[in-house]
Order: sequence, then C-alpha cells, then structure tokens
Amino acid sequence: MGIMMVILGLLLIIVCICSALLQWNQMRYSKKGLPPGTMGWPVFGETTEFLKQGPDFMKNQRLRYGSFFKSHILGCPTIVSMDAELNRYILMNESKGLVAGYPQSMLDILGTCNIAAVHGPGHRLMRGSLLSLISPAMMNDHLLPKIDDFMRSYLCGWDELETVDIQEKTKHMAFLSSLLQIAETLTKPEVEEYRTEFFKLVVGTLSVPIDLPGTNYRCGVQARNNIDRLLTKLMQERRESGETFTDMLGYLMKEEDNRYLLSDKEIRDQVVTILYSGYETVSTTSMMALKYLHDHPKALEELRKEHLAIRDRKRPDEPLNLDDIKSMKFTRAVIFETSRLATVVNGVLRKTTHELELNGYSIPKGWRIYVYTREINYDTSLYEDPMIFNPWRWMEKNLESKSFFLLFGGGARHCPGKELGISEVSSFIHYFVTKYKWEEKGGEKLMVFPRVSAPKGYHLRVLPY
Repeated sequence: MGIMMVILGLLLIIVCICSALLQWNQMRYSKKGLPPGTMGWPVFGETTEFLKQGPDFMKNQRLRYGSFFKSHILGCPTIVSMDAELNRYILMNESKGLVAGYPQSMLDILGTCNIAAVHGPGHRLMRGSLLSLISPAMMNDHLLPKIDDFMRSYLCGWDELETVDIQEKTKHMAFLSSLLQIAETLTKPEVEEYRTEFFKLVVGTLSVPIDLPGTNYRCGVQARNNIDRLLTKLMQERRESGETFTDMLGYLMKEEDNRYLLSDKEIRDQVVTILYSGYETVSTTSMMALKYLHDHPKALEELRKEHLAIRDRKRPDEPLNLDDIKSMKFTRAVIFETSRLATVVNGVLRKTTHELELNGYSIPKGWRIYVYTREINYDTSLYEDPMIFNPWRWMEKNLESKSFFLLFGGGARHCPGKELGISEVSSFIHYFVTKYKWEEKGGEKLMVFPRVSAPKGYHLRVLPY
C-alpha cells in the first residue's frame, strides 16, 4: 500500500509539472492582439501532434479557432492560415514584410543561400540563375534530350521483374534524373555516394533542430556536409581539367557571358536546391498518377490515347521534344489533379520581418506564417466533388488560371522549376503507359502526411502493353 501511494504521489507531481509547463508556455505567447490557438510544450511546441496527426490536427484546430490561429511547430511560433484569399495575399506581398521563412532544420541543411532562404537581391540572383538553367531553349536543346534518354533506359525491362515497387523506383528515378542533369559525368560509384547522402538529407529537413547523436537533424546536417565535400571535389576537378561542360553544373561554373555569377557556396546551395525541390514532387506525383490511373480506367484510356498518338507521329528512337510535352494536354491535367488530390505539397512558410497587422491581428516580428493550402484543394466551393479523381475538370474550366490555384506556390516565389518537373513526370508517364500495362500486387494503403507515401511500398506486376 505504501509503495502504491508513493507511485500515485509521483504521478500526481508529474501531472502537475506537465500542466504547469503547458500553462507557462501558453502564457508566454498570450500577447494581446495575437490570434487564438494553443502553443503546446516549451521548445517542442505542438510539433509531435502536428507530425503524427497531420491534417486531422489542422482540422481540429480550425474547428476550435477558425481559419487563422497560432501554434508552435517545427521549432518556432507559427501562425496557420487556411483561408484561400488571405493565403494568396500573403504569397503576393513579400515586399510588405512577408518573406520566406522555412524551419531552421531546412535552412541548416539546404543552406543559407538556397532560393527559399534568401530574399531581396539575393533571391533575385538565385532565382535568375535557376531560371537561366531551365529556359525553354535549355529545356529543348539540353535537358529534355537527357531526360528522354534517361527515362527510356530506366524503364527498360520492368516486365521481366516479378514485381516492381513503384515507390522506390520513382524515388530513384526523380533523384537520378536530376543528378544527371546537374552532372552527367559522374561514375556509378559517385552517383551511389550522392544518393546515399541525399536520402539522409531529405529526412533531416523535416525534423526538430536538436543537434544530438542519432537524431534525423544531426544525420541530415552530416549528409549535407558530405554532399558539400563531394561537390567541392567535383568542381575542383572540373576547373583543373579545363574542359567545357554542358550540364547544369557546367553552366553554373561558367564565368564568361554569365549574368548570374555565383560563389562556390552559392553554387553548392543551388545544386542541393535543384535536387531537393524536384525530388519529392516528381517522385510522389509519378507514383500517385499511376495509382489514380489504375483506379480510373477511363482516365488511363484517354491518357494512353494521347501518348500513342505522339508515338505514331515519331520514329521509334526519336526523343520527345518541347512541342511534344506541350501537346500533352490531358497528361498535364492528370498531373494537376494528382497533385491536388494527393496533396504532395501541404503549404509554404513565410516569416515576418517586422511586426505587422494581418487579418485583424498583430503578428510579432520573426514569427512564421504557415500558408496551409492543403484544405483549399478539397474545398467544395472551389472544386466540384473534390474527393473524386477527375482530370477533365482542368480541361473544361482552365483551373490553372484561377486565383486559388496554389499547387506551385504564388507570387515572386512561384515554383521556378514547375515546367521542368511537369516535363519529367510527363516523360516518365509517356514511356510507362506506351510500353506497359500493370496490376497491383500490394501496398495500396497510403499515408498522406507529413509526406505522401506507401509504408510497405506500392508493388505492381508490370506486363508488356
């Protein structure tokens, strides 16, 4: 009985301490003028609940506090905005003190010069440099031929395998395609070294920035340091060789006739940005497009018809060009509908450079604003039957031009690699649906947050078409 009383007493003390900590943290952020909301624990805030519950956490908070509330996630006090019009205003007004504000873990791992971290002249420099790499001329003359050659080779022989884990295949596809566009001279062992470190880096970007052994954050930082080491070595070897290279790294390092001269650190951050920004969107959209097409035979029939028509007017070995990609109207609709329904990107982050008024509330300097666009994708006032996969909606109503179209961000930070990513997914789909038909063999159950994924893989039996 005495031991039981001691245990109960300890539990009571722990409960009291936890309650006091929660109350103290809530009072820290109870400044007059702030939106309603809860702040969770000191340091950790509500990150655990946010990552575990995902959309349900957001929906519950919205029910309690409305579409504009405060929280503490991913290491910083944050305002969450779930209103379509307000979100557009936030994205369009960087000059009014609403700059990019990604979590500290992302900034530490992706680099302080990456396009999401800088603003003002720095952002214009990095964005201009990136846009010069993916201009229409560069796409048609350099990037698309490499993408086409890679996709043909990568998709070869899948019908000879017992099953294919599309999740793993599309992850490797997205990474390898980008890496070969950046540095086409890498050997297989070098590619494997980059791949190993990059996958650790990706996990670390969405973590609490606590630098302890074994944490995802520590592993991500170490992976970034290793990638920097590999890039520094590669750049030094290229400079010593005196050769001219026509891949992305070659253009970034070019000193003559280059409007956007970058330092070595800026080049490394740009390379990591290119690898990171397209990786998850291209891989997940490719996987989920196949899932939705499998489940909707009419959409698959329409899409396959579009791609077979392209093949009919080309020689068997003739690569896709920019005109071919532009002609894939229904494929583009499938990509948009997949991105909307699967919600690969849940939202974007901004940070206040000074105290400002927003939606009738006073937001302190340095707070993050999470422009949470996920629920906009399922808004019945914007999309008819929003939970149904319907690519034709994009063909009929030109939804891409609407103000609530935020699948690729908005304002000055509208995704510069949008068309490159669409071209990669379109090329993958083109060679997959013209070569193969498929049936599911397991892994149809999917997670939707914090990343869209198939926990046990998404396995297909691939057959010749």
